[in-house]
Amino acid sequence: MTTPEPDAKKRILLAAKKLFARQGYDGTSIRQICEEAGANVALVSYHFGGKENMLNALFDEFVPQQRMEEVEPYKDLPVEGIYMFIQEVIRFRMNNMDIINILQQEIATDSPRIEMIRNHFLPIWGILRDLLEKGRNQGLLHFRSLDQTFLFILGVLLLHKQINYFSPLLEEGPPRFDDLVKDTAEFIFGGLGVGELLREKGLIL
Repeated sequence: MTTPEPDAKKRILLAAKKLFARQGYDGTSIRQICEEAGANVALVSYHFGGKENMLNALFDEFVPQQRMEEVEPYKDLPVEGIYMFIQEVIRFRMNNMDIINILQQEIATDSPRIEMIRNHFLPIWGILRDLLEKGRNQGLLHFRSLDQTFLFILGVLLLHKQINYFSPLLEEGPPRFDDLVKDTAEFIFGGLGVGELLREKGLIL
């Protein structure tokens, strides 16, 4: 039996990421993925056992669980923790827009794969919810509804998927990572009633 080439699995995942993001999961065939990857169709069964397992492996490969561990030391410091969370989500978003596109397509269509996707992403979003709750309990953050505030912040963090749609109204060009983190944090914390606290802590100028 011929041993599959060692980089074929990664090439297949990269091709799947690209095509799922552009055509949707249901609009992309295994054959298209393998043509894009320059790989034999049989390798999908060998490495993944099927298309849905390939999507699961894609999230295993590219969802930044380790990066989100950067927030862990701040779990009892809600302001610093939320700032770090904002930073890491923006870093992920800027480096992995295809994954964000796939995620939002799957959510928008309430796909049969939604539970698998929740298993990857809800632990990440749960970090934000916990920090918001702790911040309110400590009297640092001010908002009426935890659920609505949580959803509003997620909307701010993920809205930039639509930036091409709004491009005729935009004049400044793509923002730098550091500027985007600071602008987003200032906007979110302003809504939480603690914009000045960010300056006191030296998180923004």
